Amino acid sequence: MTLERYLARIGLTETPAITAQGLSALQSAHRLAIAFENLDIPLGRPIRIDSESVFDKLVLRGRGGYCFEHNRLYADMLAALGVPSRPLLARVRLGIPAGITPPRTHVCLLAEVEGRFWLADAGFGGSNVPPLPLKDGVRARTADGAVHRLRRIGETGMVRGQWLLERAGPPAATDGRAAPHHDWQPQYTFDLSEVAADDLEQASHWTATRPGTRFTTLHVASIPQAAGFASMVDRELTVHHPGGTDQRTIADPADYAGTLGAVFRIALSEAEVAGLALFA
Repeated sequence: MTLERYLARIGLTETPAITAQGLSALQSAHRLAIAFENLDIPLGRPIRIDSESVFDKLVLRGRGGYCFEHNRLYADMLAALGVPSRPLLARVRLGIPAGITPPRTHVCLLAEVEGRFWLADAGFGGSNVPPLPLKDGVRARTADGAVHRLRRIGETGMVRGQWLLERAGPPAATDGRAAPHHDWQPQYTFDLSEVAADDLEQASHWTATRPGTRFTTLHVASIPQAAGFASMVDRELTVHHPGGTDQRTIADPADYAGTLGAVFRIALSEAEVAGLALFA
């Protein structure tokens, strides 16, 4: 029943096959249906990353979440399908100046399908990147016009991480963190070290509570679209599509709540939006 409700939430009428193609179909459906968002943080609500809480929020209540929520749900549903996976912690580098080592504030998954390991990530606030085989130099083009590349850059345990996911493409097809050029930029780095449940709790707590960070100072929502990408940072909405990029400022709480529902598929009432203090 849990798997059936999840599949209905992401718009799949059949259970995907346990193949590379099935994994890609599942992840893409998840990304297109469940938005990335941090709105519980400015609402003063705790971020809970246990399986029951995440399923209730993202599936039953029609909300989005950030990476620790998305990839908890994704890992649970992979397990229900018989696909083994384990979490990896990553350092987000998109928009971070060179020479700075950011903390491990992103979780992704290492999944095993058809005898191969795959980087599987349903929780990064960016392009609809498909699962990537853990192979140096593999590339994937996404519908928003970007290209992603996975590179092996060091040994396990190195501070830079063992693997680097890079992005090249239109800056408008991100949530504002990309540099203003189309060239290769680091998205995140990770290694294959074991990650315990308490590591995830610690990283999520830091992400949700550390003063002065992106998640504690901004209101963020984003979602890949079939042929583009949409993001909303505070009251600024950006929708990138094949014909160009549309931008506008959200007018009032009703507009904000309506946009959350229509563009990002996030169920948040106008009364809850009023609690965001965006329109004081």
